[in-house]
Amino acid sequence: MDEPTVGVLGGVGPAATVYFMQRVIDLTQAQRDQDHINMVVKQHATIPDRTAFLLGRSTSNPLPVMVEDARELQAAGATFIAMPCNTAHYFYDELQAAVDVPFVNIVDESISAAVAATPDLSLLGVLATDGTVRSGTYERACQRRGLECLVPVEAVQAEVMDIIYEGVKAGRPVPRMRLEAVIAHLRDRGCQAIVLGCTELSVLGHQLGVPGDVIDSLDVLARRTIELCGKNVVDQ
Repeated sequence: MDEPTVGVLGGVGPAATVYFMQRVIDLTQAQRDQDHINMVVKQHATIPDRTAFLLGRSTSNPLPVMVEDARELQAAGATFIAMPCNTAHYFYDELQAAVDVPFVNIVDESISAAVAATPDLSLLGVLATDGTVRSGTYERACQRRGLECLVPVEAVQAEVMDIIYEGVKAGRPVPRMRLEAVIAHLRDRGCQAIVLGCTELSVLGHQLGVPGDVIDSLDVLARRTIELCGKNVVDQ
């Protein structure tokens, strides 16, 4: 019987995709090459910017490109698909409808991880792109779970976007204090748990280190990917 294969719809962004693959390797209990999971990866860096389209700053719709990529992954043998990008999950329903294999939802999985880590959770803080924030992707998913979702105030959200686009995506270093400050902003407003709801922030969190109680959406996706392939996750 063939082993399960994850199709990685990547390039959104490129560094987050590579880091996702590394986390899958790091988190898989393995003693030899054959213990790791099979991956088919589409590193499509030229997919139009998701946030720019969602905010009306670009007419280049990324959805048709992502649909084509998802179908290519299925044709290449993917038994399910993972996409290490929170913003692109605005299009989740259309992407899942375009393929016949399961499409893992990073948003739902991250909220589930937050609930599991904080059983009395009622207020979840989310750090994400303007595209994710303004499209209400996490807010709607939280409402379905009876949770309230809180995002940064406008000035702090601008700082989050600068960290993502002018820092991580641009390949420039970001001081630890900047990431700590936006996390503290949500804590000070009463959030019982906080999700790094942008995989570029996951990359940065790996570089700088984040508190253990902060939910890293990319790590959540990596762990779920390993489980869906029938493998065991390393205890960390």
